[in-house]
Amino acid sequence: MWLLSQSDVAAHGKVGSPGGSPVANLAARLGSFTFRRTSSGRVETTTDSESDEAASVGGSFFETLTSSEFYKNTKVGDISGSFRWAPFLALQTSDTFLTMLLLLSKYRMKSLPVVEVGGDKIENIITQSSVVHMLAECVGLSWFESWGTKTLSELGLPIMKPSKLVKVNEDQPVLKAFQIMREKGVGGLPVMDTSGAKAIGNISIRDVQYLLTAPKIYKEHRTITAKDFLTAVRHHLQEQQEASPLLHDVITCKKDDTIKDIILKLDSAKISRIYVVDDNGNTEGVITLRDIISKLVHEPRHYFGDFFDGVVPLPANSTV
Repeated sequence: MWLLSQSDVAAHGKVGSPGGSPVANLAARLGSFTFRRTSSGRVETTTDSESDEAASVGGSFFETLTSSEFYKNTKVGDISGSFRWAPFLALQTSDTFLTMLLLLSKYRMKSLPVVEVGGDKIENIITQSSVVHMLAECVGLSWFESWGTKTLSELGLPIMKPSKLVKVNEDQPVLKAFQIMREKGVGGLPVMDTSGAKAIGNISIRDVQYLLTAPKIYKEHRTITAKDFLTAVRHHLQEQQEASPLLHDVITCKKDDTIKDIILKLDSAKISRIYVVDDNGNTEGVITLRDIISKLVHEPRHYFGDFFDGVVPLPANSTV
């Protein structure tokens, strides 16, 4: 694993992305899918995967997977090199709070294992969610109340313009939603109604599990729309008596809400994003855990030396 500390970060030099061959090989073996419209007007997907015929029969994804050559022949080593940091970037217990917050925001880490200096044991894992939970527990403290009373618009949130919001329409295949997430590098997106103005739900990258674990959904995974996927998942969760944010309506806020209100909403609902709407309920943007953490910190010039040079692209107007 990569260990990162302020004292030795410059000594690491430039860190490049690992070779792409393992990912390319896996992608080739998994096959790809494209979208086409049938004579009835319904959109469905087609693939060139070897398991395409088996998948079209329906049944359990795991039955299909475990009987495939891909499953039998792929080893852990085949995918371990596909991680950006081999296999992850770790914090040392001596690192500063600022280092942690910068890695979880600007440098786009979702979680950070914590290790003792010179040790080989993971002491803990810090996530974006745990930082926001910590902030929620700071309610009442003077520094938090001073910052927390600022509105979203005062803090420059949402960061993304409405025209840049990554989304999927309710009548598009849910596979399209997961494809967009992969291409755009986002962890979730809103499902928009037929007008394209209002969000009727949210799909996150982890929701792909329901295409795999729920047989009824898996049977229709080629053609099921985003809207029908949300409905089917809710029925599945109710049958399994599982708690999930998907059982609730999409959670929204407005630009004049305070950052304190947003933190408490995200923490209580155990979600990673909240959608900003106008007075008519039209979706204007999204605020993620990373957006909130980024508003807490500013990176001093040359803070990480050249450790991230060539790895994390900086904005064109960046002065860091």
